[in-house]
Amino acid sequence: MTKNEHTNTYNGEEIYPSIDDDNQDFPPLVVSYNDKIRPILDAVDKLRRLNVTQEGIPLPTIVVVGDQSSGKSSVLESLAGISLPRGQDICTRVPLIMRLQHHTDPVPEFLLEYQKKSIKIDEESQISDAINKATVEIAGNSKGISNVPLTLVVKKEGVPDLTMIDLPGITRVPIGDQPENIYEQISGMIMEYIKPEESIILNVLSASVDFTTCESICMSRRVDSTGQRTLAVVTKCDRSPDGLLEKVTTNDVNIGLGYICVRNRINEETYEEARNQEATLFETHPLLSKIDKSMVGIPVLAHRLVQIQSVIISKCLPEIIKNINDRLNASVSDLNKLPRNLTSVPDAMVTFIQIVGSLKETLKKILIQGEFDEYENDNEMHCDARLAEMVLEEANGIRLPNFLPRSVFLSLLKRKVNAISDLPVSFVNKVWDYLEIVCARVLIDRCGNYSQLLPSMKKATQHVMAKLKAMFVERVVEMIEMEKMTDYTCDPDFITSYNKLMNYHAQFSVNLLHSYTSDSINVEGYGSINIGHLREVSENTRNQAFDLKMRMAAYWKIVLKRMVDCLALQVRYFMQKVVNKEMEMEIVNEVTVHGGGIEKMLDEPPYVAKKRERLQISISLLKESKEIIEQVMDGIAVTSY
Repeated sequence: MTKNEHTNTYNGEEIYPSIDDDNQDFPPLVVSYNDKIRPILDAVDKLRRLNVTQEGIPLPTIVVVGDQSSGKSSVLESLAGISLPRGQDICTRVPLIMRLQHHTDPVPEFLLEYQKKSIKIDEESQISDAINKATVEIAGNSKGISNVPLTLVVKKEGVPDLTMIDLPGITRVPIGDQPENIYEQISGMIMEYIKPEESIILNVLSASVDFTTCESICMSRRVDSTGQRTLAVVTKCDRSPDGLLEKVTTNDVNIGLGYICVRNRINEETYEEARNQEATLFETHPLLSKIDKSMVGIPVLAHRLVQIQSVIISKCLPEIIKNINDRLNASVSDLNKLPRNLTSVPDAMVTFIQIVGSLKETLKKILIQGEFDEYENDNEMHCDARLAEMVLEEANGIRLPNFLPRSVFLSLLKRKVNAISDLPVSFVNKVWDYLEIVCARVLIDRCGNYSQLLPSMKKATQHVMAKLKAMFVERVVEMIEMEKMTDYTCDPDFITSYNKLMNYHAQFSVNLLHSYTSDSINVEGYGSINIGHLREVSENTRNQAFDLKMRMAAYWKIVLKRMVDCLALQVRYFMQKVVNKEMEMEIVNEVTVHGGGIEKMLDEPPYVAKKRERLQISISLLKESKEIIEQVMDGIAVTSY
């Protein structure tokens, strides 16, 4: 007789004992958990009812999948000892969570839970109708499906302690009023349930199909290529016994947890009669009797599932605890980051003052003190560095023009200043555009939690910036006009620079005297100066031209320095006005007088209110989940002690 050659481990853990004695009795369906495991399973079921998975916390689950008419419902009926909906089309149209629990009371208890409803079912014969009615309520009268689950609680003497999720059977061709994409809907639902590593896949196969091309096998292999969390149940063995032994022993499709071959209840058989018929079939059939006893029968399947469930729950419990704590801490942190829900005008006024003060302090650090700790990784917010770059660019943009044929120094100076007069104004525009970006960024960061304030505060900020920019431009224009009016300086550097430049006179004279020499001379700090056109004039005129050029060069150096210093000082001055006085006054005036008042802050933005509600619900759910787990762990600790 062929023995079970498949692995009996899940992630290295033994999950069921080998059954080597051919004459050993079948394990009973009643395989109740010990005092440690049963409370954990109950706790996991409570977490499932709380829908803790919506918080991104996966739970250990036995997921039942199979092609349509593979016998899934019949297998579950055999395990639970109850009747489920049957039919030619899709019987299971919503996820059916089956919680089976053995209890000693001979009177069974049945409960159907869905959409916050809990319906007690008095008679076992009413279960199928109750499920059908609830399915219609959830998924409608058509043959469409829904991902909203039903939970069927079965407390009955003799059933195994198991929780399983039965999913709709796989079908490719829509029937009747089924949607055209019924296959995509079902396969998407199945993949969602079997993808988590915590899921054990109970793959129900008809003995008549080719396992290598079976749709449910293909799906499970996509998420469990090694097969370490897939157990196969082969149904209808009595109808297709030929070659079955080879199928379940060669394992061409890599079913890591092995195969269990079963015979389901037929027609009006009682469950006891069905079990007896199953035992006789695998004992006496000429082909099926060759399959090892550890691979046949509903009792063996029940025993195997209980053992698998025990191992996976024990292994997943520490991670579940960690995930709950992590998500709870994250949700509490997110809730604390939300703005206070203001309920009175005094509260709103205090918060408004804090916002304005924070805005002012941040702008002072960035614009005046040159600190940028909060924006360390954002170079655009490093104000000192950016302004220094702009000043350097501005200074480099003001160049000494080529020699102009004018003999009057002041006229020449006026013309030269006019030539560059648009550059300082352009500099102001560039600097102010940058400062407006910085102010807007800080404004959004500081009052973004109270978005109802943002329009008024933004309007006030823009008004202040526009007003001070106009003043800045006016000062710069005045500076340019002053430079055009007179050629005045007390800077001793003028004489020093002029004398140094006049040292180039000898080279100037030599180059003009000899025609073979260059038509230009290189003056340090000023570059190449063209002189070829002076060969045709008198020596006296040439000397006057050279003197005028050098005086202009020396004086232009003073003008450039004076303009750059003035621009830099003006930038600093107006930034101080923005931060220390103008913006604060304008914001307070705009919000309290023109912007609808502080009362606006009492109206929490809808998106903030929704986020607050979502986080509060999440925290409540996670706290309840944590309490459930802690109670279980405390109970286990007491029992162990």
